[in-house]
Amino acid sequence: MEIKVLGPGCPNCQKMEELTRKAVEQLGINANVEKVKDIVEIMKYTMSTPGLVVNGKLKHSGKPLPNLEKVKELIQQESD
Repeated sequence: MEIKVLGPGCPNCQKMEELTRKAVEQLGINANVEKVKDIVEIMKYTMSTPGLVVNGKLKHSGKPLPNLEKVKELIQQESD
């Protein structure tokens, strides 16, 4: 599974990366979590950060940030 956390590095983007890594760990899935800071790459998916892309599909962008359970749910939708 390929997961991208989109964001230039603001506190919300850092929190999204934290939540994503924690969700992957708790779900016990094999996933490559990549932090994408390049604005050109981010804009391929969304104009609002932070963003969460799972297997090439935009699952979340902008605020408010989802909680840990929601992040786990978004990831699981793509693991079925």
